[in-house]
Amino acid sequence: MEPIISLAAVTKVYDGTPRPALGGIDLDIEKGRFTAVMGPSGGGKSTLLNIIGALDRPTGGRVTVAGLDVTRLSEAGAARFRRSNIGLVFQFFHLLEDLTVIDNVLIPARLAGVGSTEARDRATTLLEQLGIAAEGSRYPATLSGGQRQRVAIARALINRPPILLADEPTGALDSQTGDGVLDLFRDLNRTGQTIVLVTHDERLAAASADRIVHLVDGQIDADGPTDSTGRAA
Repeated sequence: MEPIISLAAVTKVYDGTPRPALGGIDLDIEKGRFTAVMGPSGGGKSTLLNIIGALDRPTGGRVTVAGLDVTRLSEAGAARFRRSNIGLVFQFFHLLEDLTVIDNVLIPARLAGVGSTEARDRATTLLEQLGIAAEGSRYPATLSGGQRQRVAIARALINRPPILLADEPTGALDSQTGDGVLDLFRDLNRTGQTIVLVTHDERLAAASADRIVHLVDGQIDADGPTDSTGRAA
């Protein structure tokens, strides 16, 4: 099967740093896989995710996502690419506090030019699926952390992207709420959603992902499926 994400000899060097953030990464991820990226702080996890999502450019190598060489995109082209292909979920939600829940969810659809009726139908359906339909008219400040993260997930999915990238999405949540968010990701993956999850929590990664990639000092230190116990094989 052709990978939906492919990195070939990808490097990333930041000015003033003693070593590369990524030091020649080769990585293929097939459509429909749930891949967790783990490793110590500073190991390159978020850099890798940002490069896959065309939020950052590699210093060298090639990145192909959904059949497109994203290393060749202009800034405007990268923004269009993300709107159509990438859903982004972060640790701290990044919701706009002066907009209601449903209006936060609608932002990417409006930017992508989705018709208002279709966009609102999509948003309503997502909020129902995520169990927060009753919160659509509320503002983010009135929600719990778990509810805010569900809003962020709905916003990431409204344009029906083939790839969902999540950077420490449970890091700001208590363990029970975090487990609930990971349950949502597992449900999404069962429907065919490709997910790349960055996390420091081995327990959560092993319980959710079917593959774990360990990054250490910008290099892949280990890469393999989880075994029958949910641990990295």
